[in-house]
Amino acid sequence: MDFTAVLTKAEITISMGGKGAWRDNVLVERLGRLTKYQEFFLQAYKAVSEASVGIGRYLTFYNSRRHIQSLTGRSQIRGTSKR
Repeated sequence: MDFTAVLTKAEITISMGGKGAWRDNVLVERLGRLTKYQEFFLQAYKAVSEASVGIGRYLTFYNSRRHIQSLTGRSQIRGTSKR
């Protein structure tokens, strides 16, 4: 079963413009770059499982506690919530 069939079977809507525009992946690319430079390259992981835990911890920090200037000092979750 190919990748898109797995997503379709799980009722996950996929969005692929097919045009290859730079903005299609810019947010994911930026998150990947931040994760590499602010977490991965600063640690000396000895195993994949250790890296997985560390990166998971960083992503939790990124989404819930990291303050973002464009959100007037709020975290991702607080800055984008409707409350």
